[in-house]
Amino acid sequence: MRKRQLVLEDGTIFIGEAFGSDCESNGEVVFNTGMTGYQEVITDPSYCGQIVTMTYPIVGNYGINRDDFETVTPFINGLIVREVCDAPSNFRQEENLDQFLKAHGIPGIAGVDSRKLTKIIRKHGTMKAIISNVDVSSEVLIDQAKNLLLSTDQVKKTSTVKPYVVPGRGKRIIMVDFGAKHGILRELTKRDCHITVVPYNYSAKEILRLKPDGLMLTNGPGNPKHVPEAIEMIKVILGKVPIFGICLGHQLLALACGADTEKMTFGHRGSNHPVKDLKNERTYLTSQNHSYAVKAESLKHTALELTQVALNDNSVEGIRHRNYPAFSVQYHPEASPGPEDTNDLFDVFLQMVEEAQVKRGEEVYA
Repeated sequence: MRKRQLVLEDGTIFIGEAFGSDCESNGEVVFNTGMTGYQEVITDPSYCGQIVTMTYPIVGNYGINRDDFETVTPFINGLIVREVCDAPSNFRQEENLDQFLKAHGIPGIAGVDSRKLTKIIRKHGTMKAIISNVDVSSEVLIDQAKNLLLSTDQVKKTSTVKPYVVPGRGKRIIMVDFGAKHGILRELTKRDCHITVVPYNYSAKEILRLKPDGLMLTNGPGNPKHVPEAIEMIKVILGKVPIFGICLGHQLLALACGADTEKMTFGHRGSNHPVKDLKNERTYLTSQNHSYAVKAESLKHTALELTQVALNDNSVEGIRHRNYPAFSVQYHPEASPGPEDTNDLFDVFLQMVEEAQVKRGEEVYA
């Protein structure tokens, strides 16, 4: 097998075996702790521009099946694994991981000590890195990694360009696409919602013209402060239409209400993160993928109430507006392949929509 190198900006070098595309690539190195779900991870738009390390030791063992994708086109810049499976065993598979990455121009590197790499990231935080062939000078690559400018337009890259409709006979939901996973659409269509998916930069005026019953703010990649148009839109919509935010949508709702966000040291990525609900004292296992979080102390002087926290680091996992029908969570209740502990949040959202409709009706006939 061809040799390939992973070079971190701090000078650390890993030599491994090449698979996937032959191209050189760069980006921010992150790690995911999920034992399954590599297809969903690779096709999650929230990983746009990142090089993903899978901590589970073997990846690709059940092949690639398009029914499990979270978006049509993957946006990751590279994949790092301990061992890649060349001969997957699954009756549903359509191709193997190597073939899939080749088709989408994504380089992979196997045979890497992913445990060591993860420990480095946990200690020093996410780092810029380059995946390249071994015949390129490591010194040159280290210098390039140090001076690498990371993209700030990931939401623009992953959002839909034009609105489209997923018809249903239930509630009229406007879904603002910041880099949405298919899982959110699956959950809303499962509940027979009539969904109109709009681009990230749709204005409040354009959204209200569609007469929505509820507004869904989806997940997406990058820094929420790089999407100021969405923050302004939410400020106008707040109080007029019930809102449910997930991941990036959660951070944007917080910013729109006067709270603040910050970049985490290495983020949360995986399907095994415990979150405690402060209302019912229950703990849920959640799927997560984010580099930024809402600052807990910034909630004090806003109308937002802290509802859930991460048990690993006490970071903000859920908020609710005290005066308006609006709430959000940092994790993914639509997670595929799971866990599905918090899947009922979509029902909570639709109940909130129902209550808002009843209230409007009472006001009209008062």
